[in-house]
Parts: sequence; C-alpha cells; structure tokens
Amino acid sequence: MAGAGEMMVPANVMDFTRTAGGRKIMLMLGAAAIIAVMAAVWLWGQQPTYRVLFANFSDRDGGAIVAELEKMNIPYKYAEGGGALLVPANRVHDARLKLAAQGLPKGGNVGFELMENQKLGSSQFLEQVNFQRAMEGELARSIESLSAVQAARVHLAMPKDSIFVSEQKQPTASVLLNLHAGRVLDAQQVSAIVHLVASSVPELSPKNVTIVDQNGNLLSDTTRTANANGMDPSQIKYVQDYQQSVAKRIESIISPIVGAENVRAEATADMDFSRSEQAVESYKPNQTPDVMAIRSQQTSESQNGSASPAGVPGALTNQPPAPATAPITVPGQKPAVVAAPAAPTINTHKDSTVNYEVDKTIQYVQKAGGGLKRLSVAVVVNYRKTVDKTGKVAMKPLSPAEITQITNLVKEAMGYNQARGDTLNVVNSSFASPPPETIPDVPLWKQPQTIDLTMQTGKYLLMAVALLLLYLRMLKPMLKKIAEAPALPAPGHDTNLHPGGDMLALPGQRNYQENLARAQKLANEDPRVVANIVKTWVGSHE
Repeated sequence: MAGAGEMMVPANVMDFTRTAGGRKIMLMLGAAAIIAVMAAVWLWGQQPTYRVLFANFSDRDGGAIVAELEKMNIPYKYAEGGGALLVPANRVHDARLKLAAQGLPKGGNVGFELMENQKLGSSQFLEQVNFQRAMEGELARSIESLSAVQAARVHLAMPKDSIFVSEQKQPTASVLLNLHAGRVLDAQQVSAIVHLVASSVPELSPKNVTIVDQNGNLLSDTTRTANANGMDPSQIKYVQDYQQSVAKRIESIISPIVGAENVRAEATADMDFSRSEQAVESYKPNQTPDVMAIRSQQTSESQNGSASPAGVPGALTNQPPAPATAPITVPGQKPAVVAAPAAPTINTHKDSTVNYEVDKTIQYVQKAGGGLKRLSVAVVVNYRKTVDKTGKVAMKPLSPAEITQITNLVKEAMGYNQARGDTLNVVNSSFASPPPETIPDVPLWKQPQTIDLTMQTGKYLLMAVALLLLYLRMLKPMLKKIAEAPALPAPGHDTNLHPGGDMLALPGQRNYQENLARAQKLANEDPRVVANIVKTWVGSHE
C-alpha cells in the first residue's frame, strides 16, 4: 500500500500521446520532420558542380568580379588558398562573357580608364602622372596579349620638355616580362616588342628600350649579336630552315613513290655569310681600224719653196715671162737649143693626228652574305613491302632502275650542282621497325566518363538510402507505436468506479507494478468498490 505521504495523481490525468488528438499531432510532426529531412537530402543531391571561372587574379579584380557576380545572382565560392574563383559549371561561359563585356578582369594594369576618374581641380603634374600611368598600363596589356608572355610591366621615363636644344633629353622605357613556363622569346619577338614600345611613345628610339625577363636576363642587348663561333643567331636559324626545307622537298617528292613512312632525308648546307665588294676595270684589244670609233682627228699641211733671181731688179723683172714660141725648123738643119729658164724649188709638209676610242669595262660587284657554298644530302629508302599469294608479307629491296629514278628526282629537288661540290647518297635499306607500342586499356572504372557517372549515381543512391533509412528506422516505428496505443475513456468516465469495468486489464500499456499499486490504492480508498469487483468476478466464473 502506498504511504500517506505519496503524491496523489488523479485517475483522469492521461498521457497526451494516448489520445486521438495526440496521435494526430504526433503523426503530423513526424511527417513534417520526414519531409524536412527529405528536402534537405534532395537539396544536397542537387548541389551544382563548381568549375574555375578565373584564377591568379589580382585583389582589385577579385573584388570587382565578386561584386558583379552578386549583381547577377550567380553563386560562387573560393578554391583552397583563394587562388581561384569557382562558379556552377553550367554558368561558367555565361559569366565570363558578361564579365568580359565590362572589361573584367583588367589584369592589374590600369589603362586609359584612369583618365575617366579625373577630379575637378587636379594639377597639371597630376594629369601628367596619370597619363604616364595610363600609357604604361596600355602597353603592358598589349604585350600580355602575346602567347608567350604571362605578365608584363612597363616603366616609362618621360623627361620634361625644354626650350633649349642642348638640354633636351630622349625618353626611355623598361619592360619586365614574366614568361610562361617553358616558353622563350626569339630575337625577332624581342625586336617586335621593342618596336611596339618605341612606336607608342613619341620621340622614343628603339635603342632606348630595355627588356628583361623574370630571370633577370637582358633580352634587348643588341651588342651581343654573335655567339662563340661568330655566327649570328639569325644566321643559324637561316641555315636550319634551309636544311629543313631541302629535306622536306625531298621527302614530299619521294613519298608518293615509296610511302610517307618509308623515306627519310637529311641535308647539310655550308653557307657563306661573308660579304664582299669588288670593282673591276678591264681593257679589250684594239679592233680593226675600219670599225674603230674615232674620238678626234687633226690634219696640218705646210709648203716651203725658193726661185733663182734673173734680170735687173726692177719693175721688168717682176713681169711674167713671155709665152714660148716654137722654133722654125729648116729641113736638113738641127733645131737650135734654147735654154729654159730655171724653175723655183717648193717643199711641202703634211701632218695628220687621229685619236681612237679605247674599249674599257668597269664592273662593280657587291656579294651579299648567305650564299650556298656546298650542299650534302643523305636519303634512306625503305624496302618495298610485298604480299604473296598466301598472304605472307615480305620486304624486298628496290630495283637498280628504281634507285636511279629516285636519285635523279632527289638531284632535281635539292638543286644538285656538281661544280659546287654537292654530294648525294641514296641508300635502300630495311627500316628497323620499333616494337609496337601497347597502350594499356584503361579499365572501365578509371575512365573519366565512368567516374562522373558513378559519382552522380552514387549521389542519388545515397539520397535513396538515406530516405529509406529515415522511413524504416524513424517514421515506420513511430507510426506503429501510435497505432498500437489504446484509446482511453473520455474525461469523467472512469471504468475503475464501475463493477463491470476491467481496470486491471491494460494490455501493453502498464506494467505489473503499476497495476498492483493502483489496485492497492483503490482498495484503501474505497474497499466497497473492490469488494463489488471481486464479487462480480466470482459470479462470472460460477
């Protein structure tokens, strides 16, 4: 029996969960909890896969990009270390295009957009500094557009203008390049950068532009143009390009005959890069006088003569002699001899000088460098593959006629010149075929497509398992327990106070000690009721 000090619990106070309303409320709460957990699992399964939007960006660009992503309602997160910005994979390209339309990322260089933020009342010095910064940023952006350049910085030294010619100074520029891993710039690319910078700044000479890479190497040093053997790098490249061109021409003309994989050609060119100038003046032998060209001709003639004086000096002696008369001859007589007057003596002198043109040839020859002195070519041709009637594959050498034909074709392709000392060697031999490379088959479970499919399938399978466990371990036992709970009597109706009430039979709800305590308490409080109940039991079993 219970003591007098025990707290009395009214019989009509029942567990809330045993009522019909309580069962409904518990069912609704359980269903709501299950739906909430299912929604959480579903949202976890629908979480998008993130991809890299931009990496290795500056802090200023990162802040601007994040602000624009928030405006566009695009979720984002940072990779480990904050070196990359991730967005959902299905929105990567859309975000890049929209950000590019706004000029993001800017690459950390400030261009002419700096001039848009000019404040009212800024000094001329500040405007000049901003203009110089804008020029440096624009040049750096242009240089970074080259495939081999990862980042660039440009420093311009712009001296002040002076009215005195003697005090004027030329501007200078310095360029620091950060190249991609494994990439280098050749001399032509460095020269292109030099001229790009020099052409962008007024009065900037290319010799005043200095280019340095990230390793501290001076790329724009024009004084070191030759290597140890005295050849310029451009000359070495020219020789290599020429040799490759000859080998390519030979292989292209022989490949249709023997197959692309059955011919190999190599060429060695001996170039002469020396430059020479020669002036020649030659004279030819004199030609025949009738075809010779007369430059000048001079003729002079002089006469000198004297006569014996006769008669008395005076006017009569200056008269011309009388005409001669024939003598009268008599037959049988000899003619008389008449003495003739003495004739005067005359001396004549003639001089003639003729100058003829002399054949003369003046030749001025200037020989540029890069001439071919000697060319050596080696060609190897593989055996011909034949298949007999049984299907057996055999390798047979080419016939002498085919070798001769190939040799003639190679001579034409290489520009063979025997007087120059060119050499050609054509060899027909069997190629040593390397063992076939066995590419191991990638197992199905290692293929990227399979891995992605497995991850997606595993995600949905994990969702299904989680939902099933929630149902079997939580929802179903709760529903079963609520369904098995007996309905209690309504308030004000106590079966323990009626003789026919089966107060002690409470299946599955009260244990033995509880029933016994309630029976003892009822017997102490109202013995007559207990007596009536016992009487009723005894009467029912008679």
